[in-house]
Amino acid sequence: MIFEKEILKKIDFITENELREEILKHCEILSFKKGDVIVREGQYVKILPIVISGLIRVFQTKEDREILLYYVEPSQTCMMSLSACFFNNQSPSQAIAMTQTDILAIPSRFITQWQKQYNSWNNFVIKTFRKRYDELLDTFESVAFDHIDKRAIAYLTRRKSQQESPRIKISHQQLANELGTTRVVISRILKQFELDGKLILHRAEIELL
Repeated sequence: MIFEKEILKKIDFITENELREEILKHCEILSFKKGDVIVREGQYVKILPIVISGLIRVFQTKEDREILLYYVEPSQTCMMSLSACFFNNQSPSQAIAMTQTDILAIPSRFITQWQKQYNSWNNFVIKTFRKRYDELLDTFESVAFDHIDKRAIAYLTRRKSQQESPRIKISHQQLANELGTTRVVISRILKQFELDGKLILHRAEIELL
């Protein structure tokens, strides 16, 4: 169960007491299990999710391939959902829970209203757009200019740095989805990395050396 003080702690960027009271009054906490779809491509978005705990993966699908856009961590929200709420458009992306995830669901009707009324909410919206814009530019540059083998080793190195174990729990297909390529390409690259002594392949795990 999520308590009010925990919610307020995760939205400490909201400085106006009146807005905090409105959030507690009009918003609700929604819980999702790992793998649950939070937003589907093509659906009209009626709530803006702010992550209280857990992690959301936002991606697009093109010709049976997934293109990772970004992750949404605690105290953050999804730019694609925010944009869809603003203009009452269909979501151009899909969002799924990567772990047990709790979100603060803000009804879309309040988003522009609060932006006009409260400086802290306006700043949060602007910073969200700026942060995700920068991330999408980085993703575009990586896809356009970096070879897939370089992107693969960079991704695995980053994942390893975020955990204590040298073994990264990820399948070849999942890694392909993260990098926007195919499982066949990833399997070939990982096998070469193993031959080069950079890693050891296990079942659904990759151990960096």
